[in-house]
Amino acid sequence: MQTKADIELDLSGLTCPMPLLKAKQALNKMEAGQVLKVLATDPGSERDFQVFTEQSGNNLLEFENHEGTFGYLIQKN
Repeated sequence: MQTKADIELDLSGLTCPMPLLKAKQALNKMEAGQVLKVLATDPGSERDFQVFTEQSGNNLLEFENHEGTFGYLIQKN
């Protein structure tokens, strides 16, 4: 992941729905334009974050799956 994040959350080991809930809490405290980096190990998080960003209007800038660790860069709108 190349984009610099304003806030980083390592949510490894948490299962659905906790990664998404903790990311939502962080985004609620952020200013528009700021970027949140999330690391998660729950395979369900891939679908959760894609649907969440589409529905919330936030931008999923980057996604990567590296040996079962999922990385997300989300820009708040």
